[in-house]
Amino acid sequence: MEEFMGSPQITIGAVLEIDLEDGYFAYARILGGANYGIYDLYTPERILDIAQIIHRPIMFIVAVYNQAVNAKRWVKIGKSPLPVSLQELPFKFIQDGLDPESFRLYNPISGAMTPALKEECRDLERCAVWSPEQVEERIRDHHAGRLNRYLKDDRELFD
Repeated sequence: MEEFMGSPQITIGAVLEIDLEDGYFAYARILGGANYGIYDLYTPERILDIAQIIHRPIMFIVAVYNQAVNAKRWVKIGKSPLPVSLQELPFKFIQDGLDPESFRLYNPISGAMTPALKEECRDLERCAVWSPEQVEERIRDHHAGRLNRYLKDDRELFD
């Protein structure tokens, strides 16, 4: 496990510890194509046995700037091959900035975009790249039962 501690390389399958700086830790997995799976795990104790992490449900999958790992903000604690369920990344939606009623589906694996109805985008993540700090705030908000400010507009869009 020591070989992964602090390594600044983006490694698909790597498990990352996120110090939320509020006395709690969260965990993520590098999925590829800038995508990270954020586990539904919020604990006051560090977990170094990745087997206790990788079988937990994924709370959300978003693209995150590489600085999360390269700046060692999120620290690698291990690596395990990705299960098929995490190799097949979920589609995201794109809303046209000039025509807010126009939507597209984005396939993060192929990069393909196809026209979509607004309703088809309802339960999808917006196609965006998150900063590590934004993801950390979203994790804290989720576990506090608050709507995250970065998700507010998207929730209102589909209500």
